[in-house]
Amino acid sequence: MINFMKNAKSILLLEDDHIDVQNIQRVFRKLAFTNDLFVCEDGEEGLKWLNKNSKNLPGLIILDLNMPRMNGIEFLQKIKKDARFVQVPVMVLTTSAEPNDLKKCYEMSVSGYMQKPPDFQDFVDMFQSIKNYWDNNILSY
Repeated sequence: MINFMKNAKSILLLEDDHIDVQNIQRVFRKLAFTNDLFVCEDGEEGLKWLNKNSKNLPGLIILDLNMPRMNGIEFLQKIKKDARFVQVPVMVLTTSAEPNDLKKCYEMSVSGYMQKPPDFQDFVDMFQSIKNYWDNNILSY
């Protein structure tokens, strides 16, 4: 078993599609990631989770953009204005290929923007690449 990142910090996933959640959980098992994975179904739930866990922030937020109640862009706008959360890295994982979404996300300092892959092996390959990057990344908190 290995950590997704060098540190053992948790990962927060904001995703409302249950199939995508299951695929990401399967990827974590397949790649033997030991980091706790917390799932929130929308931005409102994600903000509640962050506020509740503000003393033990996740090492990474994986964010879908198309969610009910509070979408990913709205979530980013909120956390990037809050000094407690501004340093938490956010990786967008979405179906959106809209140039405006991409631009808005990078304007709010996301760490990466990736489109959801079409099949499970592509999900595995993507998360292996993400892990390789985060293994060499140093968090400021």
